[in-house]
Formats: sequence, C-alpha cells, structure tokens
Amino acid sequence: MIDLKSLTIAKAHEDLKAGVYTCVELAQAYLDAIKQKNPELNAYLEVYEGVLKQAEEAQKRFADGTATEMTGIPVAMKDNILYQGHISSAGSKILENYKASYDSAVVRDLKKAGAVFLGRTNMDEFAMGSSTQTSAYGVTRNPLDTERVPGGPSGGSAAALAADMTLAALGTETCGSVREPAAFCGLVGLKPTYGAVSRAGIIAMGNSLDQVSPFGKCVQDTEILFNLLSRHDAEDSTSVPENLRKNSAKGGKKIGVPWHLFRDGVDSSIAENFKQSLEKLKEVGYEIVGIELPHAQYSLAVYYIIMPAEVSTNLSRFDGIRYGFSSEGANLLEVYKKSRGKGFGAEARRRILLGTYVLSHGYYDAYYNKAIKVREKIKEEVLNVFKEVDYILTPTVPMLPFKIGEKMDDPVAMYLCDIFSAPANLSGVPSIALPSGKNADGLPFSIQFMAPHFFEDALFEVGKKFESLC
Repeated sequence: MIDLKSLTIAKAHEDLKAGVYTCVELAQAYLDAIKQKNPELNAYLEVYEGVLKQAEEAQKRFADGTATEMTGIPVAMKDNILYQGHISSAGSKILENYKASYDSAVVRDLKKAGAVFLGRTNMDEFAMGSSTQTSAYGVTRNPLDTERVPGGPSGGSAAALAADMTLAALGTETCGSVREPAAFCGLVGLKPTYGAVSRAGIIAMGNSLDQVSPFGKCVQDTEILFNLLSRHDAEDSTSVPENLRKNSAKGGKKIGVPWHLFRDGVDSSIAENFKQSLEKLKEVGYEIVGIELPHAQYSLAVYYIIMPAEVSTNLSRFDGIRYGFSSEGANLLEVYKKSRGKGFGAEARRRILLGTYVLSHGYYDAYYNKAIKVREKIKEEVLNVFKEVDYILTPTVPMLPFKIGEKMDDPVAMYLCDIFSAPANLSGVPSIALPSGKNADGLPFSIQFMAPHFFEDALFEVGKKFESLC
C-alpha cells in the first residue's frame, strides 16, 4: 500500500523509476482516496474519465527512458484552467456546461511532461472570495477541520492536496488566492512573478493580477512545478521574454518586516507565531530589520477598486447570448438581465456592480485612475525596499481558518484576509507561503516571504531553510 501522506513529487519520481510501484498503481491510490474523502470535502467538482489510461501512457515513458520528474504524477487543477474537452466552469452556474475547446498553456506543459490529470477542483465563483464558499457547486471543507473553510478562491486544490487526494495541485492567484488556502491547509503556496507563467487558457478575473500558481506539500514540490511551467509564451501578451527574466540563484540574509501593517485585525496567536518564526531565522544567521512601505496600507483599497473594474470588463462577455447559461426573455435586454441575474452569484454581482461604478463617467478619475496611481507608488516602494533588504516577511493571513458561514454576511471582514497578500500582487513580485507551526487545536500558522521580480530561486532557498527549522 502506498503511503500517500508522506509522499512528495521527488519521492514518487524515485519510486516510479525504481519500480516500487507503477503509474497506474499510484493513480489508483489517489482515485481511491478521492472516492473515500471527496463526498465530505467537496474538493473535486469532477474526476476525469480515463485517468488510468493516462497513467498507462505515462508508464511507457519510464520504459523508453523519456520520463521527466512530473511523469506519472497525479495533478488536480482549479476549475478556471482550460483542459480541452472538459468542463471549465470557474465555479459559476453561467459556465456550468462550458467545455474547453483547447488546452491552456500550463496543461500543454504538463501533458508534455507526462503528468496525469485527476480532475478539476472547486473554487470561489470566478475566483471571487477567500473561503471557497461562493462556488455555485457547494462549499469546500478544510480537511484539517471540516467545520472550517480551506481558504480561497483556490480552496478546492488546497483541500485536495492537504487530504492526500492528489500529489500536485494548481491554482491561480489574483490576491492571495493560492497563498491563503495554503496557509489555511498547512501547505506551501507560491505566487510567481507576474508574467513568469503563461496565462493563456485561464478564465480571467483580473488580467493585470491573475497568475497560475502551484501548491506543494513542501517547498521542493512547488519548485518542481514552477520550473516546469515558467517560460515565455508568445500566446500570452503578459508573458515576459526570457532575456528580461533576471534571476538570482541565491538570496541574501537580510529580511525586512513592515511592522506598520500589523493592525488590530491580526490575530494575537498569529502575531506571536510570527515573532517565534523571526527568532528561528535569527538563530541561523538572518538579519531582521524594520522597513516602511507607506502606501502599502492602501493596498486593500487599491485592490478592491482595480480588481472589480477588471471583473466588470471581463465578465461582460457572459451575456446569455454568445455562450454559457442563457435564460429566455421577451426581448434582448430581458435575456441579458435574466441570464446574468441567475447565472452569477451574489459576490460576482457585487463586484461587477462595484467595478462598473468605478469605471463610470464621473467616477473614473476619482476612483479607478487614482487607484492606478497609488498602485504604482506601492510598486515603487516595494522595489526600493529591495535595494536595502533581500526579502520582505509577513504573516500570510491575519487570521486562522474560520468556520464555514462565519463571515459570509460581512464581505469587508472577508476582504481583510487579503491584507498581507495584496502588496505582492499589486507590485507583481513573487511570494511564497510556508507553514510555520500549529496552534493547540491543530490549526496551521503560515508566514510569507516576498522577493524581487524573478527571484523565485531565492524564495525556494530561504523557504527550504525555514522548512528545516520547523
């Protein structure tokens, strides 16, 4: 019997090479786990047909010597990543029957590597939420405590990995969408540099923010996934050419902490765990200094202007006419109203309305244009700080995993989950979330490192070092 709990991508690859078990046996072990656990957790919306057939094909690559580190590795994918011939609904009723007509760039890369696709995972509708409770297909539960949320919007992928229902998982990041579920489920989550991984074939939420992001049970697993997916893609206009990707194999020892971002909303146990994490880093030679990011205090306000504006624009295509859910009406306007009213959930409608408002005549300059200017200030400050320190360090989230339904009636409280996430997304720099212990109830703590653009290797280095201390 395969011990799924202790398995990593690197360990599975060595086992498959040595013939300890086959790709088919590995895939079957995860299918059995899904059958047993998913009815309660609702992490998967669909388990793909032909999983074992994929595994058979992967096994042939070990026989002919063409296997890669990802060959035969089972992967779960967030429901907004296109996989040809399969439904990609983005957690929304309006796309409930939409089948992708082509593969996303990351799926093509994984196929080329010989990965095995298990299924698509639940998510907050169109990635709008921090708990995977706004999905049109039900709530996903945290496998560490099924009365609590797994975080979001990529909570289905995080829950699947934390429950050993997959060995690798992909989500997307708009603002903490992978790091926050990683924090709530005790995983590693990487938000790559904006433009490092192709966005081609991703159902968009916020074009200037979205980035495909990997989950891992350890830092090495996220590193393996990132190295496979990070490349220039001519099909994605936001993809950065290889010659512009400045990379550092090793990071320094100086860590900056923006203490001024620690406000009343930060749980006291998280603040205490963060201080303990700093002491561990000091003991192995890292220098901790206070830094100032004056405009970062406006990150949430800026994000919740820019993101809804992009949501309003992106979701305007779902009109009940061209594709997706459609409701009959007496005239064209009525079709629009009924289709969008029934097809979108409450949170999606809220953000569409907010975005339309800030883009409207008379308010564009007062809100959207001003937010764009402040975003540039935040980016400038972050980059200037990196001239003085090697990393920026904060807690990943200001709160522990909360109970299902607890914050649904208070969207502002839900939005506060993003308080530490937003600066990295707004400035486009990479960030990695790492488990940093557990409280007395077994709920996970998490810290996150940020580094300059394309310094993912430095994040992996410090991440592995911190991992060894915990």
